[in-house]
Amino acid sequence: MSALAQDGAAAADAALSVEEVVDPAALGAFLKMPAALYRDDPNWVPPLLFERRMHLDPRKNPFFRQAEVAYWLVRRDGRPVGRISAQVNRAHLARYRDATGHFGFLEAADDPEVFGLLLSTAEDWLRRRGMTRVLGPFTLSINDESGLLVAGFDRPPYLMMNHAPPYYAARLEAQGYAKAKDLIAYLCDADFELPRAARSLLAKASQDPSLRVRGIDMRRFRAEIATVVDIFNDAWSENWGFLPFTEAEVGHMAESIKPIITSGAVAIAEVEGEPAAMAVTLPNVNEAIRDLGGRLLPFGWLKLLWRLKVRGPSGVRMPLMGVRRRFHGTTLGGALGLMVIESVREYHRKRGVTEGELSWILEDNTPTRHLIETLGGRAYKTYRVYEKAL
Repeated sequence: MSALAQDGAAAADAALSVEEVVDPAALGAFLKMPAALYRDDPNWVPPLLFERRMHLDPRKNPFFRQAEVAYWLVRRDGRPVGRISAQVNRAHLARYRDATGHFGFLEAADDPEVFGLLLSTAEDWLRRRGMTRVLGPFTLSINDESGLLVAGFDRPPYLMMNHAPPYYAARLEAQGYAKAKDLIAYLCDADFELPRAARSLLAKASQDPSLRVRGIDMRRFRAEIATVVDIFNDAWSENWGFLPFTEAEVGHMAESIKPIITSGAVAIAEVEGEPAAMAVTLPNVNEAIRDLGGRLLPFGWLKLLWRLKVRGPSGVRMPLMGVRRRFHGTTLGGALGLMVIESVREYHRKRGVTEGELSWILEDNTPTRHLIETLGGRAYKTYRVYEKAL
């Protein structure tokens, strides 16, 4: 039992209250609430508070141009013991027309009453906006942190992936939530040896003058990221829950990742000069911030800079990889996927990276899962998206 759960059990008779987050002070309490919950969990990584504030700032995050969001804290005798958000994403509704709202940012002590109050509050808010189904957790959308960790609690999460205590799943299910889809995270050693068939396919592709793989041109960074996203929007367009990145979101992404990305960390494969496949890798910033307590001042920024730029992380995450749809199911498509993966793998291996996370992959995306497993990837974390009729 976590420290906060123990405290919660000791104060079980204390009254609970729910508070909507409507001012900066309450938002600060909302963002800091998980620190007490996870204080005895060695695998929790405190997020950088300034980054989380930016993520929730409607002036800076273009997600809010197409969404309505609310946040709540549950307090016991004035002390936060739980939090949640609810989102109505107009982009999702326009694409799927399913009257589905979302929830996210769920954190709570191991107390069924706290979970019940959090979830019922979010559900009532969604019902009042015409939603007949709730799906989550998403922080804030499927293009952000997605799903609840239900397997793989023994290692810290990689960048932009989440962590949770094992009891969350049971508490959600007790409130009537059921599995909608599982998302799989794979771990892969950087020095894996390609199978003979893969080596043969890559060797053949390297002899084809119509194919080439390259890094991105940092002088044209915004345009290069737009190319990457264009491939992603095409490659993933038929996947469960897919939402395309908007032009504004492309700009926001480019601005967010530019300080931590390098040319060779992204690979674009071209066919006859046209971009056809891509892979994006990011340093596992979580390695560098684990002991900063969510703060960069007064000296945390120096530690972060040294750890990222001088020492370098031992792990990287591949959050985006895709091959244009017209190549799906073809030998050429397989070659293009191998080309971009091998390009970024070799780049990082030479720089001392020892492992990479490929995440997340839909549980029923058999072709991609087979490709990763062929390369030695092992499924080591599962994130579950839950649903409930309202």
